[in-house]
Amino acid sequence: MTNNTNIRKILFNKHMIICILTGFSSGLPLYILISLLPAWLRSYNVDLKVIGLFSLIQLPFTWKFLWSPLFDRYTPPLGRRRGWLFIWQSALLLTIPGFGVLHPTLDLWTIAYLASLVAFFSASQDIVMDAYRRELLLDNELGLGNAIHVNAYKIAGLIPGSLSLILADHMPWNYVFIITALFMLPGLFMTLFVNEPMLKNGTPKTLRAAVIEPFQEFINRNGFKSAALVLAFIFFYKLGDSMATALATPFYLDMGFSKTEIGLIAKNAGLWPSVAGGLLGGIGMIKLGINRALWLFGMVQMIAILGFAWLATVGHNLPWLAIVIGIEALGVGLGTAAFVAFIAHTTHPNYTATQFALFTSLAAVPRTFANAATGYLVDSLGWMTFFLFCFLIAIPGMLLLLKVAPWNNQETSMRS
Repeated sequence: MTNNTNIRKILFNKHMIICILTGFSSGLPLYILISLLPAWLRSYNVDLKVIGLFSLIQLPFTWKFLWSPLFDRYTPPLGRRRGWLFIWQSALLLTIPGFGVLHPTLDLWTIAYLASLVAFFSASQDIVMDAYRRELLLDNELGLGNAIHVNAYKIAGLIPGSLSLILADHMPWNYVFIITALFMLPGLFMTLFVNEPMLKNGTPKTLRAAVIEPFQEFINRNGFKSAALVLAFIFFYKLGDSMATALATPFYLDMGFSKTEIGLIAKNAGLWPSVAGGLLGGIGMIKLGINRALWLFGMVQMIAILGFAWLATVGHNLPWLAIVIGIEALGVGLGTAAFVAFIAHTTHPNYTATQFALFTSLAAVPRTFANAATGYLVDSLGWMTFFLFCFLIAIPGMLLLLKVAPWNNQETSMRS
């Protein structure tokens, strides 16, 4: 009864509402770049190779730790977190409509520069959002709060990925970009009305301290060996799952599924189980703690990879496609909820922006390089063996749990 009361108390408090808004505000500009922008360019018959190169504008999300110390060191008006959030959210609100005044075939380089600027603003917002959320949430709220943030992030993709495309069939693109940008307003209003998190020990005294102290604090707190193990775990935990899904659409096409079947089944079977997995994961962590959640959810995440290997043997089968995608998405939702909560718990409140940015960048870098090799691996191994390889590459991350998050050690428990 006490546990159920605790869950309800955490689930229905204002911190969770704030996490919905932080997730939505973080996800919207990214999905504008990866969903709406390519559709807009293609509608003007821009070459697919050129559109593919636009993926390079996502580099700020990988390298955001380089300028994150600025947000720990300096405090603009409104506060260290709210002030920076207001700056980056306002910048996004003002720059996103700029796409609408450009022409894809005449202003391609200008569009590329503008997209890079939007990506920088978005990555900067993410740095501060992550830091604010870590400082706002109590330890027993980290799992559910981060799960809600991640799910709101995914749901934000429905605006540029669905609503904006529908609007584009009925009105000029300049209005579409203006309307899409206005969805940044809820997050901006949140920034104006929420309270600045309390900081016990103050900000770093110099920029040099803001750069060096986060690393010193992390190593001193854990010891060099333990710190290295934590970083290795962050590197490996989601690597197998990420590689397995990197070429999902080409895999479905090779299995004989039509684009319509992929669009109707794969996409719908993927989004909502992932959202459900994130919410279940967040609620589950209240009882399990982060350590045990990493074990249990990681196992689901890893075993789900084998579903792709099974589909490679079954071939074109719509029910199996939906089942495999649904289970994999559920595993991703569960694993991501525990993983993000672990990263949040690993940061120190005085250096949240820098450490959180470093850890999330570290998680993205191996996926970027490993995923780039997946096409060569499939060509050499074939689909079924490739997915078995992805399953095996997920094992090191699980084994590292023995050191970084032992099952019976509840140091990272979510219980208050």
